[in-house]
Parts: sequence; C-alpha cells; structure tokens
Amino acid sequence: MKPLEDTGQDEVRELLPAALSLADHNLTEECREFPYRIALLCLAGDAGVALVSQLAAFWVRFQTPLRQFGVDTRGIDLGDYLNYIICGSASLILLFAQRNTYDAGWLLQGHSRLKHVVIPCLLWGAGFLGFSLVFKFQPPISRGYVALATTTAILGLYAWRWCLYSYLQREFIAHKHRHRILTVGWTAYAQRLREVIENDASHPYDVVCCVSVPDGDFQEEPPDDLPHVGRYSDIPDLIKTLAIDIVLIVDASLGVKHLDSLASLCEMELVQFKVVPSYFSILVSGLYLETMNGIPILGVSRLPLDRLFNRLVKRLFDIIGAAVGLLLSIPVIAVFGTLVYIESPGPIFYRQRRSGRNGKRFDMLKVRSMRLDAERDGNAGWSTKDDPRRLRIGTFMRKWNIDETPQFWNVLKGDMSLVGPRPERPELIRNFKHEIPHYNARHTVKPGITGWAQVNGLRGDTDLTERITYDLYYVEHWNLLFDLQTMLLTFFRNKNAH
Repeated sequence: MKPLEDTGQDEVRELLPAALSLADHNLTEECREFPYRIALLCLAGDAGVALVSQLAAFWVRFQTPLRQFGVDTRGIDLGDYLNYIICGSASLILLFAQRNTYDAGWLLQGHSRLKHVVIPCLLWGAGFLGFSLVFKFQPPISRGYVALATTTAILGLYAWRWCLYSYLQREFIAHKHRHRILTVGWTAYAQRLREVIENDASHPYDVVCCVSVPDGDFQEEPPDDLPHVGRYSDIPDLIKTLAIDIVLIVDASLGVKHLDSLASLCEMELVQFKVVPSYFSILVSGLYLETMNGIPILGVSRLPLDRLFNRLVKRLFDIIGAAVGLLLSIPVIAVFGTLVYIESPGPIFYRQRRSGRNGKRFDMLKVRSMRLDAERDGNAGWSTKDDPRRLRIGTFMRKWNIDETPQFWNVLKGDMSLVGPRPERPELIRNFKHEIPHYNARHTVKPGITGWAQVNGLRGDTDLTERITYDLYYVEHWNLLFDLQTMLLTFFRNKNAH
C-alpha cells in the first residue's frame, strides 16, 4: 500500500481498507458516543447492584437466624429501613462518582481491580454508620446491617464490574470505543506511545495515521506497518476519511501559527486536540498549568515528595520501620558478622561513601561481603554476578540482602529512607549527570535501602539508563502504599545481587 503523500486527495478514500469505512457520519457519531453509553450503563448497573446488595443485607440481618444476635430486631420490617436503603444506595453511587469511576476513558481501560471497589465501599460503610449514629436516626441503624451491606456491595459490585469489563474487552466491542489517533510528526515519544498501546489490549486507542510537519520531514522514520502516512496538507481530509478522534502533536518544531490553525480545525470537526509536552521528557506526572499574572504557564512541580506533609509521613514511617528493623536484625548481623570474621578476619562492617539527597555525601554501612583488599588498586567499581572478590558467605548475604541490614542505622540518622533510589558512589557517578539523561533527578529524594528498580531486577551491573527510568517512576508516583509494596517485593524478588 503506497503512502498517502504519493496520492491525490481523491485517491485517499480508495486506498482505505473496508475496515476503515467509518467515514459515514452516523457511524462515526455512534462510535464517539459509545464510551458515554458505557459510562451510563456502568452507573445504572452500579445503582442496581447497590440497591440489591442492601436489600440482601436487610434480608440476611433481619429475616434469617442472624436476627437473634445483637440488639432486639423484632418488629423491624422493610418499611423501617427503606429510607436507609435508598439513601445508602444513592450515597454509595455518589462516592463512586466522586472518585471518577464513571469517567468514560477510565472505564474503557478495563479497571477491574478489587481495590477500586473495596476502598470506596469501606469508606462508604464507615461514613454511613458514623453519620447515622451522630444524627441518631430512628430506628437506630444496626451495625450488623451496615457490615453486611458493605460486604454484599463489595462482592456484588466487583462481580458486576468484572463481567462488564470482560464484555468490553471482546474485539467486536473494543473496536467501537477505541479513539483513533493522528499524529503530527513522528518521534521517539510517538513510537513509545504506539508500543505501549499495542502491548496493552485494554488501552482504548489506535494510532492509525501520521503526517509530517509542514516545513520539514519526520524526526524519525515512521514504522512500515503504520497504516497511513501523509502530508500536513492532508489533515482535513484524513480527519474525515479515517474518522479521527484525536490529533496529537508530537513534533515540538511545529510553529504557533500551525498550532492555532490545527486547534481551530479540531474544534470545528469535534476532534480532540492534544500536544505531547516533549519539552519535558521526565517527571511528566508533575506537569501542571498555572497562571502568572493571567498568563498560562506549564511547568514541572508538585511531585509527591515536594509536599511537606508527605515528607513528614515518609520520615515517620522510616523512623518506625528502621527502629523495628534494626532491633530485629541485630541477631542476624551478629551471626553473619561472626561468619564474615571467621572467613576473612578483620572489620565486619564496611563504610562506603555514597551520594544522597541533593548530592549530600554520607557513609553507608554494610556487613562486609568482600575481601579486605577488594579495592586495593584504588579503582572503584560495581560488583558483577560472579565477582571473585566476594567472600563465600558474602554471596549468600547479597542474595538475601543481609549485607544491607546495618543501613537501618543510616535511615534512623536521616541519611537514607527505607525505600528510594539506591545511592551510588560519588566517584562512579561524577560524570553521569552529563552522560545519562535525567540522571540527577533521582537525587531529589533520599536514597533507600531498597528501591523500585531493585525489585524489578535492576541491581548491580545492569543497564543504568533503565534503572534511572524506574527510579524516576518512583519519584513521580510515590505514596505510602507504593513504599509498602516495594518493601514486600524486596523479599520475593531477589535477583542478581549487587
């Protein structure tokens, strides 16, 4: 199939396969409305399930032998609890709506994780019970009923949503809600976006076409299997012919004049207009729009650990965790320190200078796992998988992270955190900030005993660029549950020790 830039506008439609015959206006409009219909279906289904769940909870609590437990429930009928059931169902749906679970794009990505149902239901149960007790409703609401209503809501809503998401993943349904993307330009970011979409079957997007910028060629050659490649002047026809939903600017060289005209065209054609912020190749989750004296400014800020409250929470968590970890690890350190001394007489602890937050240097503690003369030539270097400098007991300690246990003391001192990017040696990283893109951004947070890169197998002599990618993901997406997840995975993902 020849590229569109070699054809006239009259030939464009003839080159399209039958599968792309969405130019029919009614069909295109139907496809664009489909996500919102799914959102309404989910809302209606949730409302029905919430109502049935509370009715089921009422029946179990008051119409089965459970009525004999707790407070006297004799004389209570459905009419007494009807207001509770109606208000409870409505408030549960409002809570789901407040958490954006009826956003069309969010729904169509197949979010069927249990936590997306459990957390709102638990919050609802606690709030519903607390509200009724504070205002002393009559008849008094049964705590058992609230517990049963919460449980049945979790089970019912998760089962219903799992069925809905499973149905949406079927190809004959999925193709109706996929947003069709036309990119202006082709760059490494565009290629990465396409790969992510292709590797995620539930992602509701398709990159179907790309066009060059008006005053130049593509930064990178578009892939051969991309269905359509055209010229900038073809955009109006391509939007109609290919039923484009999103025009995505990926080439930052496009001038402001063209941006304005494209935005106007998309507005007229009811097409979404989006720009990849390629000026910001890192920390994109921290991008936000603010105004300075009425002028809109896009910047990078507001990362989770930039907030004082989050830093205090993380520090408190570090202090408690490090204190407990140090107490539990003292016997382990004593046993393995003795084994190290037997195999290689000398100090059992090893102090190594590392770079911490904002480049601050500190001495990191380890149980020694190598010979005393491991760096007698004065050249620092990473250990390798079968490093001959290691002690026999050192290999075992590194596999199970036992050599890292004294670092709980570094955490208590404030030099490190329980979780964060692993600290590196200053002499090894002196030039990295110039050689590896975005390397120094990892030093905006404290280094950790364990980290997201390490639990994903990137330890020691591994691809440093890939490690940085994982470290930056952690910096952008930090939360306390993320720290807990990383700590748990540390015990189950022991790869090649560093």
